[in-house]
Amino acid sequence: MKHYAILGYPLKHTMSPPIHKRLFELSGVEDYDYTIREIPPEALEENIPSLFETDGFNITIPHKISIIKYLDSLDASAQRYDSVNCVAVHDGKHIGYNTDCDGFLRSLKAQGISLGGKVLQCGCGGVGRMMAIEAVRAGAELTVSVLEGFENTVDPVREYAEKNGIDSRINVIHPDEISGSFDLLVNASPVGMFPKTDACPVSEDIVKHCGYVFDVIYNPEVTKLMSIAKKHDIGTTGGMAMLVWQAVVAHEYWDGSTYSNSDIEQLIADMHELMRNKE
Repeated sequence: MKHYAILGYPLKHTMSPPIHKRLFELSGVEDYDYTIREIPPEALEENIPSLFETDGFNITIPHKISIIKYLDSLDASAQRYDSVNCVAVHDGKHIGYNTDCDGFLRSLKAQGISLGGKVLQCGCGGVGRMMAIEAVRAGAELTVSVLEGFENTVDPVREYAEKNGIDSRINVIHPDEISGSFDLLVNASPVGMFPKTDACPVSEDIVKHCGYVFDVIYNPEVTKLMSIAKKHDIGTTGGMAMLVWQAVVAHEYWDGSTYSNSDIEQLIADMHELMRNKE
């Protein structure tokens, strides 16, 4: 019997159990369990021994950083972001990974979308910082739109580029200053998330001049931003794809499983259906 888990607090609305159940089924793994470990920050240390008895576990807020000191080593992805959302056990060692970045990149790749070119990103908080750095790593010309007073959220992206010798092109602007056309529009902000589903991070005129739209939000399934893009025949990907693909990568680290794009596309659709039925 293999044992896996999701660690976080709170975990009332987590989609991880049904996603990983399907991934285990697709890879033919039957003898396993996947448990929810809803552990508050102050109780993390006392629960480490039982967590380390598992064969691997996922991590979400608020433990992505605090888990690091208990691990034997970090993969390059986790080192890059100083954040761990997946732990795998190799040769008795607990290795920390960041598969959030893989989820973002795989979601785009599955649709044949390049992260290079001109990228407009709305917001640069936790996950947004990761997405912006991946854009810089891909050689994109990056424009980040942030509200007044949040300009310093882009500083870690600039620092990463400078530290790694990347000749980056990063432009920071306020939402009302956005102009021009972009190959890719990334919404890394919560604007448009349930229940405020009528909100959109940019105007329709901006959306019309974008080649593709990626929205990190997965509830609702089709955000206002995505709806506007579809109206103008612009391709879109929502946040559920990123959530599922990062779970796929976790399985690759856990047991080397591989999956077809068609199976994952169906899983994404099924998770949207499950979420609708929960509401």
